[in-house]
Amino acid sequence: MKLGSLFSGGKDSTFATYRAKLEGHDIACLVTIFPKSEESHLLHHPNIGLSVLQAKAMNIPQITVGLDSDDITIEVDNLKKTLKAAKEQFGIDGIVHGGIRSVFQKNHFEIICRSLSLDVIAPLWNINEISYLREMVQTGFRFIVTSVTAHGLDDSWLGKEITAPDVEKLIAISTRFGFNVSFEGGEAETFVVSCPLFSGHIKIVKSNKIWDGYRGRFEITEAVLEEQC
Repeated sequence: MKLGSLFSGGKDSTFATYRAKLEGHDIACLVTIFPKSEESHLLHHPNIGLSVLQAKAMNIPQITVGLDSDDITIEVDNLKKTLKAAKEQFGIDGIVHGGIRSVFQKNHFEIICRSLSLDVIAPLWNINEISYLREMVQTGFRFIVTSVTAHGLDDSWLGKEITAPDVEKLIAISTRFGFNVSFEGGEAETFVVSCPLFSGHIKIVKSNKIWDGYRGRFEITEAVLEEQC
C-alpha cells in the first residue's frame, strides 16, 4: 500500500514509518504539521522544524504546513487539507502514524482519513512499551530527549541520547513515579538522530537547554546531516 507518514521526527513516528516499510508498504511522502506551540494536544512540537533533515536522510518527499493557532479545530482542518493534497499529489492509499495509546489522536486521525477514503496503519498501537523501547535501541535507532515534563525526569535527561542502559533506567524510574515509559502521555519528547532508514547521522551543532526546576526542553538551534561515507 502507498502511504503518507504522519511524521514529527520523534521516535514513535519514525519507528512506525520503519515498521510500515518492513511490512512492505511504500512510504510515498512525509506529512508534517508544525503546530504553533507546545500547547498542542494533537501534534508534536519540539524541534519539529528539523524534520526536514530527517526527510532528506530518508530521501522521502515531505509536505510541511505551519499553523498560527493551537485550536484543535484549526489543527484538524489543516491536517485534513494536507492529507487531501498528499492524496492528490502522491496517490497515497492511506497513512501511517506512531500512536501507541492516545485514543484522542487515534480517533481524530481515523475520522479525517475516513472522510478522505484513506486507510489508517498504526504499527505501534497497544504495543508492549518496555519491549518496544528495547527493540528500538537494539534495532539501531538513536534518539535524544528534547523535553521533559514528568516528575522523576530532571534536566540531566535533556539532550541525552537514550542507550540500552538508559532504557532500563527509564523503566525503573517510570515504575517508581508512575509515568508512561514510552512518553505517550507527553511526559517527554524525542528527536531521532540516526536509524536504519537514514543515509547518515544528524549532528547537533548548537543547542540550548531550558529548565525551570520541574520541566524543560532541549532546543536544537543548528544541526547538519552528515552522510555516511
